[in-house]
Amino acid sequence: MTMMAMAIDRRKSRGHRLLSWVMTENEFTIAPGSLLEQFTAGYDFPLDDYQLQACARIEEGAGVLVAAPTGAGKTVVGEFAVFCALATGKKCFYTTPIKALSNQKFHDLAERHGADRVGLLTGDSSVNSEGQVVVMTTEVLRNMIYANSTTLDNLGYVVMDEVHYLADRFRGAVWEEVIIGLAPSVQLVSLSATVSNTEEFGDWLDEVRGNVKVVISERRPVPLYQHVMANKQIHDLFEGVAPTASETPSERAARVNPELLKLARSETKDVRDDSRRPRGRSGKGKKNVAYGSGQFGGAAKAHLERQRGRDSRDDRGPRLTPSRAVMTTQLQRARLLPAICFVFSRQGCDGAVRQLLASGVNLTSDEEATRLIGIAQKHLGGMTSADLRALDHDIFLEALSRGIASHHAGLLPAFKAVVEEGFAAGLIKIVFATETLALGINMPARTVVLEKLVKYNGESHVDITPGEYTQLTGRAGRRGIDVEGHAVVLWQPGMDPRAVAGLASRRTYPLKSSFSPTYNMTVNLVGRVGRERARGLLEQSFAQFQTDASVVNLATVAARNQREIDDYLKAAHCDRGDFTEYAQLREEVRELEAQQARLRKQDKRAEALNSLMTLEPGDIIHVPAGRHQGWAAVIDAGRHGGRGGEPHPMVVTEDREVVRLTTSDFPTPTQVVGKLRIPRKFDPRQAASRRNLAASFVDKLHALNPQAAILHGPRADAEMTARISELRRELKRHPCHECPDRETHARFAERAMRLDRDRQQARARAEARSNTIAKRFDKLCLVLESMGYLGSEDHEVTDAGRMLARLYSELDLVTAECIRDGVFDGLDAPQLAAVLSSLVYETRRVEQGRMARMPDRATEAAQHEVRATWRRVSIVERDFRLERSTEPDIGFAEAAFAWASGEPLARVLGQCGLPAGDFVRWVRQVIDMLGQVAAAAGPGDLRRTSREAVTAMRRGVVEFDPDED
Repeated sequence: MTMMAMAIDRRKSRGHRLLSWVMTENEFTIAPGSLLEQFTAGYDFPLDDYQLQACARIEEGAGVLVAAPTGAGKTVVGEFAVFCALATGKKCFYTTPIKALSNQKFHDLAERHGADRVGLLTGDSSVNSEGQVVVMTTEVLRNMIYANSTTLDNLGYVVMDEVHYLADRFRGAVWEEVIIGLAPSVQLVSLSATVSNTEEFGDWLDEVRGNVKVVISERRPVPLYQHVMANKQIHDLFEGVAPTASETPSERAARVNPELLKLARSETKDVRDDSRRPRGRSGKGKKNVAYGSGQFGGAAKAHLERQRGRDSRDDRGPRLTPSRAVMTTQLQRARLLPAICFVFSRQGCDGAVRQLLASGVNLTSDEEATRLIGIAQKHLGGMTSADLRALDHDIFLEALSRGIASHHAGLLPAFKAVVEEGFAAGLIKIVFATETLALGINMPARTVVLEKLVKYNGESHVDITPGEYTQLTGRAGRRGIDVEGHAVVLWQPGMDPRAVAGLASRRTYPLKSSFSPTYNMTVNLVGRVGRERARGLLEQSFAQFQTDASVVNLATVAARNQREIDDYLKAAHCDRGDFTEYAQLREEVRELEAQQARLRKQDKRAEALNSLMTLEPGDIIHVPAGRHQGWAAVIDAGRHGGRGGEPHPMVVTEDREVVRLTTSDFPTPTQVVGKLRIPRKFDPRQAASRRNLAASFVDKLHALNPQAAILHGPRADAEMTARISELRRELKRHPCHECPDRETHARFAERAMRLDRDRQQARARAEARSNTIAKRFDKLCLVLESMGYLGSEDHEVTDAGRMLARLYSELDLVTAECIRDGVFDGLDAPQLAAVLSSLVYETRRVEQGRMARMPDRATEAAQHEVRATWRRVSIVERDFRLERSTEPDIGFAEAAFAWASGEPLARVLGQCGLPAGDFVRWVRQVIDMLGQVAAAAGPGDLRRTSREAVTAMRRGVVEFDPDED
């Protein structure tokens, strides 16, 4: 049995064991005297069966993956791991994806187990870091593993809260690095939201960690009812019980409320067709609208209204979309507050708060307003009056006192802390939030409202997915407070209630790996375990696991074809000789004749010209004709300035000459068969440069397979003719040639060979799709070796590589090259902050249009060198067939410079135009980058300047963090 087939069988058997005990929610018996019995005694409510099952597996020594809906109490399982660590004298690390969650969990655990036993480690916080239980962000644990930190000693348990974050495009790889890199003795407790491929994820965890059990609960602790609000009325979305209000999914599809279908038909009669389907200048209706699909309403209509330049609220006809004030009032009357209203725009969230203020909406009593003011004073009391004015504190406080707030990434962390505490206390009645809240801290509500089911994904407006809908509405229903939760979708013009029902009834949230090796990861892994073992570790990633799973079908096809091939070859058996050998001779003749015919029919000049137009510096090619026939390496593609626009490439030949070629040297196409690195400062006018390049080319040529040359033209045609003649003579001499049943045998043999071609193609596709992670790792190693970060030995990491190992930004290699080249030398603290900001900052789409620039001449000169370094690295990446690194972005340079120079908050925010929360987040990113550069640079001026910049920037709202009080 093949290794892949054995792996599949193991996965299947694990899946059967999983179903036998996990999916049955029967009564669970706690063993007397067990740690679990002691643990449950500390709670004043009984634990659910799935929680007990997961805890029991942990006490038995297994790792667990717990997947359950939002609000189902998964963290109880993580807290049991903490309890076990404290009871057995081992350490437990509790990791979370974001700092806010770490702070929240730290306070919870410290209150439960004592501040002397619990510590906190985030990017800029360190409290009791050697405690027996340490809460940290996942990046901190990843860095510990790479540094072989002594803090890892005696580590027995790691809890990975919100482990489904590994699907995050930007930060997800960190989760897989930790899972793969942790010592085998560590028990891993993974807590995940409900995903549709939990078993697949669990199989992977069991594969790489060993002895991991999967515990799934699909039962929501609070049933969720689905509604649509049209005008001032709240309609049930389904005619019967909503699928999400059932304990188990129904086999029958739920019927849509007929009242909503009637409402949609009524709206259709009143709204002209051309207002529902935008038209182009030709007057023909467009089939595809770039503003969402339109099935959830609002998309096509909004597109038209933007063209007309008017607000959708002024539209004629039936006004079924409720205003925000009407929505809030109706929710209050229906006793559906507190609520979270998801608005897929930061400006939309803040605008909604202002609209409610202007409408005079007040949702709190005098006592509640006083308590909210007290919460605000507690969190914001340490801020200066000038900073508060710059942050529109008066508007925030007025809305807060009325029970209204917004929550998004652009909000200052201290303000978010006020909103979170006020909402958790039931004092804030409605929060307008972006979807990031659904992935963040524990902040459930009685009701979740979705204003629209279309959002901007950074490139276009698209429908939200069933997984996103599940994630957003999962906040509805507070366990222990509400007997039911509610999801309300606001009516949009053109809405199809059946499409909304389909979205609300599906429970699909697939977990897809975003893992991809980086330069920093590569040098750290090579330094720890060597190239060969590192390659093997990366092949264990979830990304590779998912890729391999997709290859199974291709392997199945190949195996089925092989069985049929064997049957056909048996039918083609000939007693006069080996008919398979004879058939292969016939097949080779057929293929050569077909290839020769194709070559003769081609327009060789056009094809040859096209092959020249695609050449790039460093390409190794075969020159088919002329004085310089033979091997050559391209120095300059020569696509510009040639006669008639034809390319005249400059090459170095195998005779060590540097010459310009013309199209007459290429009567037939050429093909790239290798790559040679051309020095950045190569000058063809200097004899030494020519000699050195020619020597490198000859060395490279010796390593190439001589058969790699693709020969064309008259020479190829003559060789094919000779080969065909030789094969025909072999056919006539073969003993099977005179067999009276030759053609009968041949038909079976040809079918076998046709299937064999299909089998080989399937195998090639499988090979191309497998080992993708390892192949990228190999390319990264080649880049790092060519640039002096890795040596040629398996474990060899150079001094430059050890410096790179301390840089964790997306542009880690560019940053390392800048340090090596002295690009940052001579800059003062504000200037260094400005230049480094370009290596971490990424302009959001909504910020584009503002002209960015560097703050002074010194930073402009340094930034010019940074970009030159980035281009140089990009060329090397292209040479090794890697995608180019992200381009440096100077959009935050002036703000970083101003803040590091001591400018007041109001002036800096006014200059950069960023929301306060974004500003603080990016300043902290720059501070983190400065810390990395200080650690990487070693003793000297650059380290001193980096630390000066950190001190200068860590002030005011940046340093102020209410969670650390």
